[in-house]
Amino acid sequence: MPEGKLIVLEGVDGAGTTTHARLLYEHLRRLHVPVHATAQPSHGPIGSLLRQVLTGRMVGGHAPHGPQPPVWTTMALLFAADRMDHLETELLPTLNEGITVVCDRYDHSSVAYQSVAGGGPEAIAWIRELNRHARRPDLTLVLCVPPAVAAARRGQRQGRAEIFDDDQLQQALCAFYERLGEHFPGERIVPIDAVGSTEEVGERVRAAVRAVVAT
Repeated sequence: MPEGKLIVLEGVDGAGTTTHARLLYEHLRRLHVPVHATAQPSHGPIGSLLRQVLTGRMVGGHAPHGPQPPVWTTMALLFAADRMDHLETELLPTLNEGITVVCDRYDHSSVAYQSVAGGGPEAIAWIRELNRHARRPDLTLVLCVPPAVAAARRGQRQGRAEIFDDDQLQQALCAFYERLGEHFPGERIVPIDAVGSTEEVGERVRAAVRAVVAT
């Protein structure tokens, strides 16, 4: 049986990765393509911990100035551990059954967020090394929006703010994602203009996916 395709959606907070991962999943289901939707952080034990960290519900203790979020090195290690657990328990078994997987974020986010949030450019090689055993996507779609548009969308979002929601940090992340392919040479990484109506952006996503999934 041919292995399924791994399709990843990436971008800054507010780019629309969660929305368009869901819409792509629904589109492929309507076309009777075997498909599974998932996300990182995962809903496994390490991913559940990470989700609490990201929303500020869990912070480190005993810091001199009170509880603080984990430093970038700890976050990079946690994300890598969650990713490998996610692969072993969910992604690889699903792909081996010939099912296409649509994943909201992957290790590109780790490289982007942990380097920009603290590690700097010199951290990129180390973060990539942590994830070197992660199965590579067949297609990565980077949803591209100007920082102001992403900020406006984050402002309308329901729920608790996340630790990476700082506007200045997100501006730096926008710039990083514009050159994401430089850090993942040889991978199929396609930028998608994510400004416009949901339907317009969704059609751009679907057009890019047709190159790897027969519909």
